[in-house]
Order: sequence, then C-alpha cells, then structure tokens
Amino acid sequence: MNCIMLLVVLSIIIVSEVLFLSGKKMDAIFIAFWAPTILGFMNYLKYKK
Repeated sequence: MNCIMLLVVLSIIIVSEVLFLSGKKMDAIFIAFWAPTILGFMNYLKYKK
C-alpha cells in the first residue's frame, strides 16, 4: 500500500508541475498541497500503532 500511495504522491507532483508550466498557477498550487497532506496521513497511520 505504501508503494501505491507514493506513486499517487509522485503523480500529484507531476500534475501540479504540468499545470504550473501551462499557466494555471492557482490550480497547481492547490493540487501541490495534496502531496504533503497525503504523506502526513501516511505517517499518522504508520505511527498510530
């Protein structure tokens, strides 16, 4: 599951970069905030034991 989530985070970063470079900067910033949120949620679940 961790590998899948990391692939999702990587794809979010790529989509954000594509949007930023195409001129949709506000959309790119909005989507870019998802990556650290997902990583934080993964850490929460990892250390919840």
